[in-house]
Amino acid sequence: MEKINLAQAFATFSDYWSPRVAGDINTAQIKLAKFKGVFDWHHHEHEDELFLVVSGTLRMHFRDRDIDIEAGEFIIVPHGVEHCPEALGDECHVVLLEPNTTLNTGNVTNDRTVRAPSRI
Repeated sequence: MEKINLAQAFATFSDYWSPRVAGDINTAQIKLAKFKGVFDWHHHEHEDELFLVVSGTLRMHFRDRDIDIEAGEFIIVPHGVEHCPEALGDECHVVLLEPNTTLNTGNVTNDRTVRAPSRI
């Protein structure tokens, strides 16, 4: 059991859209990710995802609307819902809570897919 300082943990990596595992809770994982620009449209067949914004602003695009999530706020995207995250401004730091089976690109496989995220 060790505590995690989020600022220190985010300082350990600089790449975008490549989540790092910060901890495990049963079959779920806490992941940290830096976002910059727009990601890819995708959905997750079986996994819900929680996005907690630590710094910056995240715009979550859905097919019928957009929702802006500021630092200190979170959104839960239910499984099966198509979404496209976008970091507004320079970059956005996000804590993710999701099942350990979750691929960052969901039902899409491309050069941004991270099959085995590194651990912090």
